[in-house]
Amino acid sequence: MALLKVLLLLGLGVSVNSDVSLQKRILGGHNCADTERLYHVRLEGSNGTQTSLCGGSLIHPQWILTTDTCWKSETGWINIAKIDVHQGPSRWRAFILRKDPVVYNPEGWSHDIMLLKIRKVANAPLAPLPDCSYRLKIGDTVQLAGEGATTTGPNNLQIFSVAPAKHLQCVDMPVVEASHFLPTYGHVFSAKAQNKDVCYGDAGSAAVFNGKIYGVISPGVPHRACESAASIVDVCEYMDWIRARTGLK
Repeated sequence: MALLKVLLLLGLGVSVNSDVSLQKRILGGHNCADTERLYHVRLEGSNGTQTSLCGGSLIHPQWILTTDTCWKSETGWINIAKIDVHQGPSRWRAFILRKDPVVYNPEGWSHDIMLLKIRKVANAPLAPLPDCSYRLKIGDTVQLAGEGATTTGPNNLQIFSVAPAKHLQCVDMPVVEASHFLPTYGHVFSAKAQNKDVCYGDAGSAAVFNGKIYGVISPGVPHRACESAASIVDVCEYMDWIRARTGLK
């Protein structure tokens, strides 16, 4: 499935924005305020020689909301969740993820959304879930965030493997395509702004509107920065599933 998603992205045929600076945060963003996104979770995978990086959101004392590719199932890999990462290394709490992820796959293939169960944590800020009586429309501004690369490589190529950003990055982007169903991805909406983008490592982090999580950044990141809109999983389409799995009201 991952290969199919890459092929779909390559087939979009969009042009590269040659004006993008090689020194951009989450590309084109800024340091998130210290009071923002205290529910952000860093998801790390390692097999001793390779590492992976994703984001997630603590929505319940035992549950993390993220995207389906942020789980390394291959032999030898260890998956770790770190909460309180936005408050600095002295506050981190790390959990080895021992339970299999819960994925949404009613059609027999996984949508780009996943729940991870951890040992119950106390005194951890939880992410506010969306008010789905309001559905995002074109022109609404969402805030994206993540700890992925804050620069691009030559010719604006995305950087695949980097250490987490020193500070959680936030960026505001308007919705350019309302929620729709996209095969191999699920229910998604899109956001795009000039010289702004998400990077490898930002997948799974939240897209926020009015202080609530309305989306999860999809892992479908193009090879070159700012060449297409960021794809975001529409959380409202999965709220019944999230409530049933987590027990949230």
